[in-house]
Amino acid sequence: MTMLSVHSLCVSYTDKEVLHDIDLQLARGELLGLIGPNGSGKTSLIRALSGVLRPASGQINIQGQDLSVLSEGERALRVAVVPQIAPLPPVFTVFECVALGRTPHLAWLGRLAPVDLQHIQQAMQAAEISHLSDRRAGELSGGEHQRVILARALAQACPILLLDEPTAHLDMQYQVALMRTISRLAHEDNLAVMIALHDLNLASRYADLVALLIHGRLDAVGDPGDVLTVERISNAYNLPVEVIRHPFHQVPLILPSDRDDYP
Repeated sequence: MTMLSVHSLCVSYTDKEVLHDIDLQLARGELLGLIGPNGSGKTSLIRALSGVLRPASGQINIQGQDLSVLSEGERALRVAVVPQIAPLPPVFTVFECVALGRTPHLAWLGRLAPVDLQHIQQAMQAAEISHLSDRRAGELSGGEHQRVILARALAQACPILLLDEPTAHLDMQYQVALMRTISRLAHEDNLAVMIALHDLNLASRYADLVALLIHGRLDAVGDPGDVLTVERISNAYNLPVEVIRHPFHQVPLILPSDRDDYP
């Protein structure tokens, strides 16, 4: 079932176009990896899909509804976002930080009902941070901080989850743990997930589909094996690479190349 669809999307900052003629679809139970070099438009696309950036032209549909006609509260019930930079109130406990994700669902008094508490607990369990419930946000490690941000988004209980490079500042252990959690959310909890990634091998390993952005244009969308080719990646990143088959997972493995015949 298609949860998010983008048709002929163009986005501009002042007089500079940062996204041009984007067509894309995201289905429930699907994990789409969004890749591309710095400045390619990954963050701009996620901001547009979440309603933060207004398109210059084109259309974004969320569950069959035009995003432009949805109020901020209605968008918050449909799309949850894990941004690239997301500070937490340092004196808040982890529970209190995650509870902020329930804000779109609360009545005007802002009190948490039993159903809200249930969603908060489930979100913390999914992000594997239940044991941190009483810890202050200012005491968290980088990996723990990122999992709290993820749990806060999950507490919104939205069918669509957008993540903007959530692994960028994590070491390898936390990157893998976070990607496993996100993969489980898509495939077991049946969310529609789009995640912008710098690491091409994480995209290859965990994404069902990969979308490659270059200079604000969608160069390719498809199976990792079809998108992550020597020609496409070398051209996109202006870097010679080798692509081999992963010995265990049978997905593309991208490695920098030492060949000297690359222009």
